[in-house]
Amino acid sequence: MNSIFKFSYLLLLLSILSGCHSSAQKKDTYTSKIDSIIQNSTSPVFNGVILISKNGKTLYSKAKGFANFETKKPLTTDSQFEIMSNSKLIAATMLLLEVEKGNVDLNSPIKKYLPELTQNWADSVTVHQLLNHSHGIVDLQKPLAFKPGTDYKYGNLSFNLVAKIVEFSTKKKYSEVTAALFKKLKMNHTFCYSKDKTQNLATGYFNDKNTLQPVTTSQITPESLGADGIISTASDLAIWNNNLHKGKILKPESYKLMTKYTILSQHNFFGKEKEGYGYGIRIIEKAPVKYLGHTGLGDGFSSVNLYFPESDISLIVLENQMNEDSNLYYASEAKIKDILLGSEVLKK
Repeated sequence: MNSIFKFSYLLLLLSILSGCHSSAQKKDTYTSKIDSIIQNSTSPVFNGVILISKNGKTLYSKAKGFANFETKKPLTTDSQFEIMSNSKLIAATMLLLEVEKGNVDLNSPIKKYLPELTQNWADSVTVHQLLNHSHGIVDLQKPLAFKPGTDYKYGNLSFNLVAKIVEFSTKKKYSEVTAALFKKLKMNHTFCYSKDKTQNLATGYFNDKNTLQPVTTSQITPESLGADGIISTASDLAIWNNNLHKGKILKPESYKLMTKYTILSQHNFFGKEKEGYGYGIRIIEKAPVKYLGHTGLGDGFSSVNLYFPESDISLIVLENQMNEDSNLYYASEAKIKDILLGSEVLKK
């Protein structure tokens, strides 16, 4: 009788332990798969920082590689990166704050706020069209590529103008206006790029078949800050997401305008089909789970910032390398995104 009791107890214990092990495996599936991407990717190697957060709390955070390959300075989760076109969402937010104050009308022609523009199209392109790339501007000195509002053409120039409208409205430098918001949000490691202000900025590299060449000059200029000029960290961008997407920066009606779309565009990172483009942000509805986000590329940096509203989860991936082969842009980031899309964590 005693031996039977011991045997039954042993079976029960094994069952409990097996269940715990199974639960742990299930819980850690997406994290272990991402770990594998970080450690085992070879074409190209991964060199950057990943952060996944939920409701402002970190679920996963890893840094791998070097901030500077010459000095062998390692990347940390606090390393700063040029986020390039992820700067556009910040510029759109700054402009919408001016709309909320009654200083800017989205449907007014941009000439109203940029009186220095002498081009005829400045009287027909609206602020709204600047924000969603439906303006048709390809060069300040050239005619429009299409009638404003009828098509989509992505570029930096429109967001250079967005930042100038913010400056016109606030009568302050764009770097000052953004710095005030970053300070309010306690994004203490985020700022507008300038040559004399780099802090803990990683060095950007061009990757040609895993041979890395440092980038010695920046495409960012004082005129392009709205398009590509923000320096930030993964944790600061998580703070940004937690505030922007939770109604702590913009009023609900402004946020709705930002994330509502009237134009479609295609980007390989987000899939082969056209999806919605709002104000400096893509709205992806054809994936297994709806999400919002943007990418950034340039100066030897790659950035991805995604937000999944149904589960309140952010995915931020920052790398200080940019591949010479356009087919390999965001290679690791795409794999990480797909792992998350297939995981249970987005269903909670």
